[in-house]
Amino acid sequence: MFDLPLSAAHPLASYGWDDGFAQSFTPFTGPGVVPGRIVRVDRGRVDAVVADGDGIRTVLADTALVATSDPLRVPCTGDWAAIDLENGRSGDHADGVVRALLPRRTAFVRSTSSKRSEGQVLATNIDHIVICVSLADQLDLGRIERFLALAMSGAGEDAPWHPAAPAAVGGAQPVVVLTKADLAGDPDGLAHLVEDAESAAPGTPVLAVSSETGDGLDVLAAVLTGGTSVLLGQSGAGKSTLANALLGERVQRVQDIRDRDGKGRHTTTTRDLRALPGGGVLIDTPGLRGVGMWDAETGLARTFAEVEALAEECRFHDCAHRTEPGCAVQEAVENGELPARRLESYRKLQRENQRIVAKTDARLRAELRRDWKQKQALGRHLMERKRGAQG
Repeated sequence: MFDLPLSAAHPLASYGWDDGFAQSFTPFTGPGVVPGRIVRVDRGRVDAVVADGDGIRTVLADTALVATSDPLRVPCTGDWAAIDLENGRSGDHADGVVRALLPRRTAFVRSTSSKRSEGQVLATNIDHIVICVSLADQLDLGRIERFLALAMSGAGEDAPWHPAAPAAVGGAQPVVVLTKADLAGDPDGLAHLVEDAESAAPGTPVLAVSSETGDGLDVLAAVLTGGTSVLLGQSGAGKSTLANALLGERVQRVQDIRDRDGKGRHTTTTRDLRALPGGGVLIDTPGLRGVGMWDAETGLARTFAEVEALAEECRFHDCAHRTEPGCAVQEAVENGELPARRLESYRKLQRENQRIVAKTDARLRAELRRDWKQKQALGRHLMERKRGAQG
């Protein structure tokens, strides 16, 4: 029952199983131990899909053996695991126990709060991160940039890239989806909104879709076919409705937007992984009220690549891009090459990311404190020179 070939013909291939994961599973091979993909996590237990002959079945497994105080290492929807179905039954109708989690290729991690130094993994081993933004409200370009920075920082730290994985180099491929496109008004207005979103997401696909009319769904479905995709966005972004449309069935409950404030209610309460009819799998997530930065230096550099490129041309290598002479970034803002809004968004996310990283990195914390003191001293010096010149 458990001696199944670990190849592309494996019954779990449609869930993302490939030779790379098969190699990672090799150390755990043994009687009764099978690979499985976690499709749901709930209070110390997980639902996972495992091979069953030529098909698959869902089992309930206990996670006591992999319990940890590190929030970045807890089992998460999307994880591949070694599950013992013969020697790990723990009662209460559990089918087995998770012996180990296989190394993650990618992960989407956020800070649980900008005032805390704790990360939360929302989904793992993902190939596409679908950033859902509702057009029922004013388009928030800063929120798009925030999600993109985190998405582009999501390469797994404990697993190398594998050629079988369709994810973009360095992590999962982000896709910005403007939902509820039927509420955007005329086609010209919708086109302008798409252009605005593209300005905040250079090089990232931006798609406008409507689950109500079906417009754009075929294009999005084609993009997501064959990999693991996760839907992310704030409450009311239309993720559950979009999930139902992509899955071809009503698997997620949908609630209306509150009339009094235009905000959404939490419809999805757990992160669930389900198979897409055209191939691949989809993870739907609860609405996110806050998405704090978490070790997103790489993602910020990629999201704001044009700002980073301009900074290379500044006269001073430690230029803060404010009042320094020879600042190529400020020059680009003044001549209209770089929007001032985008530079401010870059600064805001950089500051937040540095604060979060500094809370867990004593060396960086000392460097930031030293830099702050140097800037204070420079400010006092310039002020004294100004006063002397006026005297």
